[in-house]
Amino acid sequence: MKNILYVLMFLPTLFFSQEKINGVIVELTEQKKSVPLPGANVYWLDSTIGAITDIDGKFTIPYQTTYTQLVISYVGYKTDTITVNSPKSIKHTLKGTGELSEITVTSRKQSTSKSYLQSANVMFVSSDELLKAACCNLSESFETNPSIDVNFADAVTGTRQIKMLGLTSPYILITSENIPTIRGASQAYGLSFTPGTWVESIQITKGAGSVVNGFESIAGQINTEIVKPTTDNKLFVNLYGASSARLEANVHLNTQVSEKWSTGLYLHGNTHDVKHDVNDDGFMDMPIYNQINLMNRWQYTNAEKGFVSFINLSFLDDSKQTGQVNFNPDTDKLTTNAWGSEIDTRRFDVSLKSGYVNPDIPWQTLGFQSAFSSHKQESYFGLRQYDILHNSLYVNGIYNTIISDSRHKIKTGVSYTYDHYDELVLTEDFERTENSVGAFLEYNFDNLEKLNLTAGIRIDHHNLLGTFVTPRLHARYTPWEKSALRVSFGRGKRSASIFAENQNIFATSRTLLIDGGAPLGSSRGAYGLDPEIAWNYGVSFLQGFNLFGNKADVTLDYYRTDFQNQIVVDFENPLQLNFYNLDGKSYANSFQLEFNYNVFEGFDFRTAYKYYDIKTQYNSGTLEKPLTPKHRVFGNLSYQTKLNENLAQWKFDATYNWLGEQRFSSTASNPIQYQLPEYSETIGTLNVQVTKVFSEKFEVYLGGENITDVRQNNPILGADDPFGANFDTTFVYGPIYGSMYYAGLRFKIK
Repeated sequence: MKNILYVLMFLPTLFFSQEKINGVIVELTEQKKSVPLPGANVYWLDSTIGAITDIDGKFTIPYQTTYTQLVISYVGYKTDTITVNSPKSIKHTLKGTGELSEITVTSRKQSTSKSYLQSANVMFVSSDELLKAACCNLSESFETNPSIDVNFADAVTGTRQIKMLGLTSPYILITSENIPTIRGASQAYGLSFTPGTWVESIQITKGAGSVVNGFESIAGQINTEIVKPTTDNKLFVNLYGASSARLEANVHLNTQVSEKWSTGLYLHGNTHDVKHDVNDDGFMDMPIYNQINLMNRWQYTNAEKGFVSFINLSFLDDSKQTGQVNFNPDTDKLTTNAWGSEIDTRRFDVSLKSGYVNPDIPWQTLGFQSAFSSHKQESYFGLRQYDILHNSLYVNGIYNTIISDSRHKIKTGVSYTYDHYDELVLTEDFERTENSVGAFLEYNFDNLEKLNLTAGIRIDHHNLLGTFVTPRLHARYTPWEKSALRVSFGRGKRSASIFAENQNIFATSRTLLIDGGAPLGSSRGAYGLDPEIAWNYGVSFLQGFNLFGNKADVTLDYYRTDFQNQIVVDFENPLQLNFYNLDGKSYANSFQLEFNYNVFEGFDFRTAYKYYDIKTQYNSGTLEKPLTPKHRVFGNLSYQTKLNENLAQWKFDATYNWLGEQRFSSTASNPIQYQLPEYSETIGTLNVQVTKVFSEKFEVYLGGENITDVRQNNPILGADDPFGANFDTTFVYGPIYGSMYYAGLRFKIK
């Protein structure tokens, strides 16, 4: 196994052939405007070589002189066959069939889309969608997406926490270009470490992900594609300022160094140095902070020999201060003079992706991915200290080929992960090393019309989790035109980093216990907890149709997650926080109904309703998961005017989120002044943004978040006595600061 791994470390990944055809497939709208057509099939006649167009209608397909007839097809369109005699770029327009002339995939390029062809339930989010909100970092990139829930973790750090299928981010595999990134030490704050302008697109997969990416995915996968030096603007500048005194700047510089090498330098900085206390509880409503984030990205392309590689080097320095308004870290740190907190993080990342395709057998490719990160956080919360150093190494080798023809594809390979954790929790050291080696096989069948099935299995040996098997299955069936019925199931397993993933517990006065034992500081040693294991099952149905002459679609999906074991984080005793292994049942049921409608040219409407049934067996009984609403309603309106001769236009966007009541963990044993009701109030927030595009080089935007000024009053329990037994900042269910307005500009040179 090790010899295979070492060999694959020197083999490349990604797909390039000696000669190729690049192209774009489009359709004509009723206004005779050409728009991209995602999901079209492109293949050489009487061959096993094919491709599918991406969200921009683009495709790349290998070319040989023996190929002459290129077939382009899509359900509901006339299949075309065109003659191609040399490698070149092409643009082709598909026309609807006579009986289905009113049914098309899309009226124009959509900022979000769902595939009718893929086996997995994937939503594609383009950079256009990210521009509908301020989107200053990845944690703020999901405000206009109904599949991801965004909440605040506590009332002190202002950290945004995302959920999918009702489960928090540790149960979601979060990757950057399919390399796991936000895990371990970066779980609490890592989403704020990726600037929004660095993101080219996002793919959101519901249900257990591919076995190629590892065994940890349970609820789904969020993969970000980073902008590339060869396709990004030569110069891009984004400046942002908010009424809260938050300032941000992003600068991209890209250049072609030689015929084969290109590089990009990406700079991000943000700062907030004004203390706000809108609710007059003596605590800042948001932290003051400074962040510097740098990335240098190199791209190597050798089309003649079939190589492509990406090298990333990045550095982050992030510092936060929060707590009482009168807290001064120079005099009050780790004292009872005033309650305060500082969180200082330095992180270094380096990654390599490289790929090769056999020029003589273009469907056989080899891939290599590797990444190393060092994450160091030094922090304290009042009198409680928490430091963590996490060094991580990831290596993945992938081989792709076909069986008999391109309808039958396989991926196989091996992977290796190494993680070393060194934590100081209060006064106790926790240190552990985790390493695993695994092999995987994934088979995909795609007949390009009715059925697409992806079945995968992997076996891993982990020094702490043992040897285990991870199966995954995704299948899509098309019963009739413009429909997709999907089913999936899969198993996930993970080792929980209980303190790194739940850092809000330090901003409380609770006694911290592991498995009901002695409190920390009494030399317990390692965590001593079992790994988390869960099965995820899902079914989804997507139907596109024509409504009043315009395009619409509706999606209905249901997912259930059953835990064989879970590390229960028990807040039900208001004076304690207890981690222990599940003894009983824990499950999460997620139901979502989503409707999308292109009301007329340039005007889109999206709405969704979600219902969650999430319960866990605690020591005190089976209870709903705290601070998780059963009911959520989402709505988004988006309108953009037509481009004029100067490529200028207006863009308008509004997003509404309504959250039902949420259960508070029990405070019944507290003194009456520190007791909370059983459930929170319902809340609704409205965000808006207006963008004026003056030309393809320059635009300005103005927006507001929570413009209805909804606020949770008194979010901190025991704010009047922060060193007392009842101090707790974790009962947050809504906005604290209130409304916030912002403005910015974007300038680019292509």
